[in-house]
Amino acid sequence: MSQDFYFLLMPGFSAIGFISAIEPLRVANRFRGELYRWHVLSADGGAVLASNGMSVNADAALEPLKKGATLLVVAGFEPLKCVTPALEHWLRRLDLDGVTLGAIDTGSFVLAEAGLLDDHRLTLHWEALDAFKESYPQLTVTQELFEIDRRRITCAGGTASIDLMLDLISQAHGPTLAIQVSEQFVLGRIRPHKDHQRMQIATRYGINNKKLVQVIGEMELHTEPPLSTLVLAAAIKVTRRQLERLFRLHLNDTPSNFYLGLRLEKARQLLRQTDMSVLEVSIACGFESPSYFTRSYRARFAKSPREDRRREVV
Repeated sequence: MSQDFYFLLMPGFSAIGFISAIEPLRVANRFRGELYRWHVLSADGGAVLASNGMSVNADAALEPLKKGATLLVVAGFEPLKCVTPALEHWLRRLDLDGVTLGAIDTGSFVLAEAGLLDDHRLTLHWEALDAFKESYPQLTVTQELFEIDRRRITCAGGTASIDLMLDLISQAHGPTLAIQVSEQFVLGRIRPHKDHQRMQIATRYGINNKKLVQVIGEMELHTEPPLSTLVLAAAIKVTRRQLERLFRLHLNDTPSNFYLGLRLEKARQLLRQTDMSVLEVSIACGFESPSYFTRSYRARFAKSPREDRRREVV
């Protein structure tokens, strides 16, 4: 029997996350017959505009689904903008009917808002991770490519959707078929769910010094409250002067300025992806003084936090 996958597209959804989920199903059918069927849903049954401007027609609106079917909510920027009580009620009804629920990219926000991710591991795109944690601190979030926890499936989106589907294909029909499908996409390997979403720190910043990589990792983990330069130096067993020399030599920067940049980037993500006030964002990113936060933000992004948020809304 064919397995049914339903994709609920939210306005502004990620096209690559959506297409990367469908294509492995298509190729699996090419090798083994009609193993899978896929259907596109939207809130009103009409076409949905992706974040890249591409319009995708829906097959239907919010309809009842059969037990055993899988629904994946696909979102992008502003995932909660079009969430309504009716949509939340429909999702909860599907759960009671035995439908497996999942999310691609920031679709996890939609399931979380409906209260459907409690007591489940989940993941989502790394860029929205901090905003999600601030909004739903009680939930268990990982940085894996995808998570499959009972009747919940979540995925970071992008090309990680391919990895998710290859894993599901392997579970249902064996690794040989998953490898065949993978080779059609010219993939060097099938990534396990525990692979990193982001490039390793060394690759991202073009550095090979192990102590520098370690201290940047500490900075990324501790944006609120930030650690002092002395504490960071002690963490990698060097003096403060040695730490400053490492940053100057490899990154042409100071530890404090580099750290400030990480915190400001996090602040920008929170401003653009949550409803947190500017004051709440400044505190969440380790700024004790709102005025210092605003000055630092303007110096880096050439606009104040409030101006940046207004630009995103427009």
